[in-house]
Amino acid sequence: MRRDFWDQPVEVIIGDGDHLKSIRSSRDALAYLMTCWPRKKAASFAVAKRICTDAVDGRADSSAAASAFKVAAKEAGVLH
Repeated sequence: MRRDFWDQPVEVIIGDGDHLKSIRSSRDALAYLMTCWPRKKAASFAVAKRICTDAVDGRADSSAAASAFKVAAKEAGVLH
């Protein structure tokens, strides 16, 4: 059973802002970080990537991954 699902989804913007995506797990967050993230990457991006990877691998709590992703998304301007 996957344990990387989040209690609450995080809504993020895709592309030019016309589309939204619900990120519901650390695995979803990793996919978004790797494929849809804006070019400019702050330190919070690296932290979110590391914690989400650890959560997928069972080495970190999914709530910590959700928090780190939300902070990074806010800083990058993609949090809805």
